[in-house]
Parts: sequence; C-alpha cells; structure tokens
Amino acid sequence: MIPLLILGLLIQNPGAHGYELLTLMEKRQYQYIVNFTKGSFYYNLQQLEEKGWIKQIQQKSSTLGRESRNFTITKSGMAEFEQLMVKYGTKSEYVNLQFYGALLFAGEYDKDKLLELIQSQIDQTKTRIALLDEYLSNTQEFPGTMDYFRRMNENSRSHHLVNLEWFEQLRAEIEGHII
Repeated sequence: MIPLLILGLLIQNPGAHGYELLTLMEKRQYQYIVNFTKGSFYYNLQQLEEKGWIKQIQQKSSTLGRESRNFTITKSGMAEFEQLMVKYGTKSEYVNLQFYGALLFAGEYDKDKLLELIQSQIDQTKTRIALLDEYLSNTQEFPGTMDYFRRMNENSRSHHLVNLEWFEQLRAEIEGHII
C-alpha cells in the first residue's frame, strides 16, 4: 500500500523530495490507511527508484544553494500506479480488531481487568475520533481529489462512532454483572 501512496503523491506533487512526501502522508493522516514508519517510507521510496517506477531529478535549493533529491514518476511507474489502483481498489476486507481475539476469552478473564481493556478501547477510539474531527475541520487546504479522502475519513469516523457505542454497551453489560 505504501508504494501506491508514494506514487499517487508524486502524481499530485511532481518533483517533490522524500521528506516532503513523508510530511504529506503524516499531515493527511495516512496512518489510518496503512501503518508506516519513517524507515518503511524511505525503504519503499528506494525500492520504487530501484524498480524504475520513480526517478531522481536534481534541483538546486534556492535557500541553501545545494542540490536536493527530488523525484518524479516514470512511465512504468504510471503503469504500476494503475495496477496498484486496481489491486487495492477491488479489495474489501472484514473489520478485524485485535481486541476481538482477546474478547473470545472474556469469560475466562478477570472481569475488572476486562473492564480495563474495554476502557482502553474506549479511550483509543475517542482519540481516533478526535483526530479525525481535527482533520475534517482542516481539509480545505487539500485541493482536487482530496474530497475522496475527506469522504473516506468521514466514513472511518462513522465506524469509530459505532465501535465506541458498542464498547460502551459492552462495558455497561459487564458492569451490570459484577457484584
């Protein structure tokens, strides 16, 4: 998924340098789409270059007077972008919270500790909703196709709200069973 994000960002921002692309991914909250680190980002950037899907273009930095490593997508990179759009655009996966695995054994776990786990899920979900709310209130700065990203984040927010309601109901049910 990271290659798709990098290629797409280079289509939107031809001539961008790696740090600029990474900053865009962080600013646009792409971590809700895929987990990435600075290291995994630069590894994928390097792999895209080695495969010939992006190429370096040299540009002099006007402020520092030195060359920077800027990139542009190649013709074969555009073909790869098209393939990745089909690959990820046709995928649909079940929601799979790791919490569900732990919940399978809730009956064998201390109820007070289980309530702590549920509260952790509630707190994390509230944090995600707050981050999405913050992002959604500031999306005007992204032109063009970002309307789709906004819609995706609105959908994600809706899912988190449903999860929050479920976690809170689950907590209430368990609290009702504790003497």
